[in-house]
Amino acid sequence: MKELNIGIKASSELTVTSAELAVNVGSGSLEVFATPAMIMLMEKAACNCLSQYLEGGETTVGTEMNVRHTSATPEGMKVTAEAELIQVSGREFTFSVKAFDEAGIIGEGTHKRFLVLGEKFTAKTMLKLK
Repeated sequence: MKELNIGIKASSELTVTSAELAVNVGSGSLEVFATPAMIMLMEKAACNCLSQYLEGGETTVGTEMNVRHTSATPEGMKVTAEAELIQVSGREFTFSVKAFDEAGIIGEGTHKRFLVLGEKFTAKTMLKLK
């Protein structure tokens, strides 16, 4: 992995469609932006934060997510997630994550990712099938 610094930031965004509504992802009965979709967007922002620093088969996997979803978002509204690297401990990366819709903040918390070699990680996972 290339050298990186605390404080690097990245974002990810989407416009809420029916595919991201709680009623359609199984996380509730309402037609509002689903918490799992917000978490996915936060993870994507963290991945974007690290992507230019990865080398030779390296990737990261999410290991922990601790967030609050504090405001509902309707279909058709744009949501942006932001991630900022706040700690590095060996191969573990901790991010501050926030999500916003066009009206303001909708969620925030922390997210951890771990550096792995993609091929080796996948091979070990596939051993579960044997």
